[in-house]
Amino acid sequence: MRNLRWQLVIALGGLLLVVGLLLGQTPDPTIASIQPVQGGAYAEALIGEIVRLNPLLDFQNQVDRDIDRLLYGSLIRFDSRGNPVVDLAERYAVSADATLYTFTLREDAQWHDGEPVTSDDVVFTFSKFQEEDFRGPPDLHEVWQEIEIVRLDERNVQFQLPEPFAPFLDFMATGLLPDHLLRGATAAELIDHPFNAEPVGTGPFRFESFLQGEDGQLAGVSLTAFESYYAGRPYLERVEFRLYPSASQALQAYQEELVQGVAGVPASSLQTAISLPGTDLYSAVGPFTTLVFLNTAHPDRAFLGQKEFRQALLLSINREWLINQFFDGQAVAAVGPLLPGSWAFANGLPDVAFNPALAEDKLDELGWTIPPGSVPGTPEYFRSREGEPLSFELAYPLMDGYAQLAEALQSSWAAVGVRAELVPVDPESVVTELLQPREYEAVLTELDLSRYPDPDPYPFWHDSQVETGQNYSQFSDRNISIWLEQARTNPNTQRRMEFYRDFQYRFQDQLPALMLFHPVYTYAISSTVQGPSLGPIQDPSDRFQNINQWFLLVRRGFAAPSPTP
Repeated sequence: MRNLRWQLVIALGGLLLVVGLLLGQTPDPTIASIQPVQGGAYAEALIGEIVRLNPLLDFQNQVDRDIDRLLYGSLIRFDSRGNPVVDLAERYAVSADATLYTFTLREDAQWHDGEPVTSDDVVFTFSKFQEEDFRGPPDLHEVWQEIEIVRLDERNVQFQLPEPFAPFLDFMATGLLPDHLLRGATAAELIDHPFNAEPVGTGPFRFESFLQGEDGQLAGVSLTAFESYYAGRPYLERVEFRLYPSASQALQAYQEELVQGVAGVPASSLQTAISLPGTDLYSAVGPFTTLVFLNTAHPDRAFLGQKEFRQALLLSINREWLINQFFDGQAVAAVGPLLPGSWAFANGLPDVAFNPALAEDKLDELGWTIPPGSVPGTPEYFRSREGEPLSFELAYPLMDGYAQLAEALQSSWAAVGVRAELVPVDPESVVTELLQPREYEAVLTELDLSRYPDPDPYPFWHDSQVETGQNYSQFSDRNISIWLEQARTNPNTQRRMEFYRDFQYRFQDQLPALMLFHPVYTYAISSTVQGPSLGPIQDPSDRFQNINQWFLLVRRGFAAPSPTP
């Protein structure tokens, strides 16, 4: 306390000195003020290829989503906490029973060709999800079969739901398509429609041209500021996206000053990016979760259905060591099933810390014993019970980093006497041949939670999804199911937070899956670009949330200071 008081005295003395200097100072008219002005071009490196610049068809391609974020507007968007905010909608209303959603369009919203945005555009866009030949996610198509879209007038549209569905606003963040340019086109015809190569949207930037490489191949796209953007013309005059096949080549292009930003910096390149002068790095927890699904209803591995066994598995994993070893520290340990930063995340939720001794105690209590005299790290150091060996298969996709991570998990479990046999599989077959048919024992994989800001975990953990849904663990808990039902049908955010808090605490006790970590997304951009910010993200394209406020050029004015003590 003595030191604290002394520091406080210094602070007060310094404050009095500054106030005295300011009061005795004659205003200096040469102090400059800096104001952003319009102009300048920003170029960014994207990793991958452009396929179709159409918001209804960009589900599987991050490059398309990044570009579409600048081209298209939606009825609403979501802030960094996952809360809805209006975009092309001036306002919206939800009925008391949460089955009617009515949206009123902004009067000043225009398409890039000057046509006004109308309710016809809304009806056209969302009706594509209902058509039988829609090529997007099947579950999305299924949901829209039960929703009625009603055009009330030129600016008002209503969505009628068969029952309350709180996450419905997620769908309203879909970019709108222009009815006046695509009228009559079916969902199937949109796949190869010329519109995808000459897009017209409502976003802050409009399509200008594609960029061609020296070999004649598509090398990127050029966008120009939309003068009539409802939120005000962007400061940047032009944005160019240039395509590169790998993250290392994208970073090399940045070092050669061919671009001013890199869409994503992998952990392996982070130290290089940090060392680059004049570079700002923005990081956020990405909308992904690395986890191990456990088949809790496997007919031959009954122990997977015991929560104490699942707890022992997680207790024996040193996740912080894994993060440092395989991600160079660029991940955060997952605490529960929801993303940190979400409005639904339960602050104070206890984590399952690394504790191999406690893991061994739990296994002992379950009756799984190690042969007397066996030494850790030897082939004999594995548990059994009544002649049954404690062993299961851990499948993992043949992708970068997964083999090493699977081997590390195998070693962690071997240290407490649990044998895991590794099974590498084709990444394309993880869902179709293992998870969906429930033909697995354990699977190391990643959940992609992007594009859906609402935290609704119903599909993965509700007991109605055990047989044919996405409850791949076949986990059934009536308490959890009731809370998820209530949270999904109650439009009151505060009540939903309470239901989700109960769910998360119960999940941490039951551990139907082993939540490992969330990778960190890092964005590199030149410090000459002013205005970028990055909070929690639901999709990497959220880095452009305020791009109409980015600027490169400034005007320097002069103003006399007016100090106020």
